[in-house]
Amino acid sequence: MNRMILANLVHRPFRTIISVVAVAVEVTLILLIVGIMLGMLNDSKTRQAGIGADIMVQPPGSSLLMGVSGAPVSVKVADKLRKLPHVVAVAPVVTQLTTAGNVEVLDGIDLPSFDAVSGGFHYFAGGPFQGPYDMIIDDLEAGSKHRKVGDMVETLNHQFRICGIVEHGKGARKYVPIATLQDLIGALGKASIFYVKLDDPNNADEVVRTIKNIPGMQQYGVHSLKEYLSLMTSASIPGLTTVINVVIGIAMIIGFIVIFQAMYAAVMERTREIGILKSLGAGKFYIVNVVLRETLLIAIGGVILGIAISYGARVGLRAKFQTLPVLITYAWLVKAAIIALIGSLLGAFYPAMKAAQKDPIDALAYE
Repeated sequence: MNRMILANLVHRPFRTIISVVAVAVEVTLILLIVGIMLGMLNDSKTRQAGIGADIMVQPPGSSLLMGVSGAPVSVKVADKLRKLPHVVAVAPVVTQLTTAGNVEVLDGIDLPSFDAVSGGFHYFAGGPFQGPYDMIIDDLEAGSKHRKVGDMVETLNHQFRICGIVEHGKGARKYVPIATLQDLIGALGKASIFYVKLDDPNNADEVVRTIKNIPGMQQYGVHSLKEYLSLMTSASIPGLTTVINVVIGIAMIIGFIVIFQAMYAAVMERTREIGILKSLGAGKFYIVNVVLRETLLIAIGGVILGIAISYGARVGLRAKFQTLPVLITYAWLVKAAIIALIGSLLGAFYPAMKAAQKDPIDALAYE
């Protein structure tokens, strides 16, 4: 049977190749699109953790996504937080989502307090802010946009001079003085989030409870870093799970249609061959088994090719877009493979049943 199945695939190389490529496209679509979404989420978690804060305090109604809440509360909240036991440093930050060219998050920071919380930037070139319209960028941003110290960057309809290039991993990829960003977005004396550094991270839960008991701050989003990172999942981001499910559905439909068409055409072309097999005693199960095993080989070839293409595309995307993370996990490799195999077998099921139901006399007489 195996020799016959391989002979069938080799006898129609173009159809076989098209089917394998279709399954590979299905796998690649799942791995890359899901990988980009999960990569961006994981990158956001990593950069938030890299700031070094033990507690994050957000205004009421803020989203988990940085940069979408604006600057709705007074920076004087930082003064209240600094007076609490175990608090070593507090850094108010203004986050602003910019859509000029690319969607980016710009952080307005008070450099001394931000350094006190984060441990300070590691500069690859240049240094701290020297003026109100200076900008610090990370090394990935500099590499992807070919920026260097002294270059001018337009943001929020103003020109900023790059004064420093730092190691990535501490919040945003671009930083400007907090007073400048407050002025540009019309939020003088306001902040988006407060990063709190403690004398001991083990005191985080105690300090969180203390903050929530401060009059007027009961509705604030107060999270320890551990709790915050645990909340940063695909289920917590509005619409992300839906988008992933839609991508999977489209990919499965692609694989189903192509395999269905290929196997249906193959069954129609092999009507006489099926008649010969049935006249030799092959039962319905045998015929179904032949068609499904042929499909399974095509699907396995497509899965392997799709995984190889996905990894190759990830390397290419990293080289072209250094700030675009693509996370391909073992779990999603298995999921993509299972989805592709199920979609392919479902696509072949009807052609297989149709082949099994053929009357051997009619099949032998088929021209």
